[in-house]
Amino acid sequence: QVQLVESGGGLVQAGGSLRLSCAASGISFSIAAMGWYRQAPGKPRDLVARILSGGSTSYADSVKGRFAISRDNAKNTVYLQMNSLKPEDTATYYCKTVSLGRDYWGQGTQVTVSS
Repeated sequence: QVQLVESGGGLVQAGGSLRLSCAASGISFSIAAMGWYRQAPGKPRDLVARILSGGSTSYADSVKGRFAISRDNAKNTVYLQMNSLKPEDTATYYCKTVSLGRDYWGQGTQVTVSS
């Protein structure tokens, strides 16, 4: 079955950096589009960054220039490098993919940015 396991969250001061990882199994990772989403309490879950199988990337306006998504097909892992973190980046971050028309989500990893 499809499994997505996120890691790398934590508590960081404003201006700091974190790198999130999402290890995937049960899918043909090299041809899968992968996305990072985030959800703050009381707010909807929003797309942060996306990477296609060919490596094309897209970002939410709020993170452009600060966050970078990448993938390692040999490790079936997608990363989110987060720099210049702001308190408003505080949220639970989720990894997502689509396989055979069904959405799959990881369990989420908490990122807290203190001011």
